[in-house]
Amino acid sequence: MLNLKKLLLAPVVASLLVAHGHAQTTGEAAKAGASAGTIVVGLDDNFPPMGFRDEKNEIVGFDIDMAREVAKRMNVKAEFRPIDWGAKEAELNSKRVDVLWNGLTITEERKKHIGFTAPYMENHQIIVVGAKSDITNKAGLAGKVVGAQEGSSAVEAINKEADVAKSFKQLKTFADNITALMDLGTGRLDAVVVDEVVGRYYVAKRANDFRVLEENFGTEDYGVGMRKGDAELLQKVDATLAEMKKDGTAQKISEKWFGANVIK
Repeated sequence: MLNLKKLLLAPVVASLLVAHGHAQTTGEAAKAGASAGTIVVGLDDNFPPMGFRDEKNEIVGFDIDMAREVAKRMNVKAEFRPIDWGAKEAELNSKRVDVLWNGLTITEERKKHIGFTAPYMENHQIIVVGAKSDITNKAGLAGKVVGAQEGSSAVEAINKEADVAKSFKQLKTFADNITALMDLGTGRLDAVVVDEVVGRYYVAKRANDFRVLEENFGTEDYGVGMRKGDAELLQKVDATLAEMKKDGTAQKISEKWFGANVIK
């Protein structure tokens, strides 16, 4: 005779086992990162030409192409996940993403908490003003409202020059660079400090509205960031990037987006 209680409980037990197995697999995947077959790339999806959404709402850009090529060579899939860039370290350490790859500046402070690959690109923190602005140098920013992206290396670069920063009427931060540049265009800001790759890309599209000052807030290097404990993943990504530089693939991707080789 069939045991009705056992018969009714069987599907429940099976579903619990499946759920437990799925949770365990998901946890292992998050922990294993690339070894689970996917690298989850954290990015600011409003950071052209490094990573942004095109007219089809698809994420594209220089860093996107670089990450896809690295993932392909490592026989894993790259999954791109937009995050709050101001909370990027928390996103990384909570294992929502495996790497930070979106024009991430290597700084001594960040190196305390993030593991970095070797630099793959050099960048400057440039100053963008209106085409008709009378500002010609950093001294001219005194008494002005200056914009920058919150949590970005632009803010760090400005704060390193304390005397200049103190001279501002206000340092106003934004969720992304594009919004800051839009406010500059409408006159709500007097200047924007921004990564050169973004600033020049945007200025080139509106050459009659903006210009870039000769002075800047310093030179910096871009690298791919990951958790300190993911030494194996860091080594693999680093080696793959070096391979791409050597065989010319990185240069081809650079020329596609910048019309020149900006690879370091």
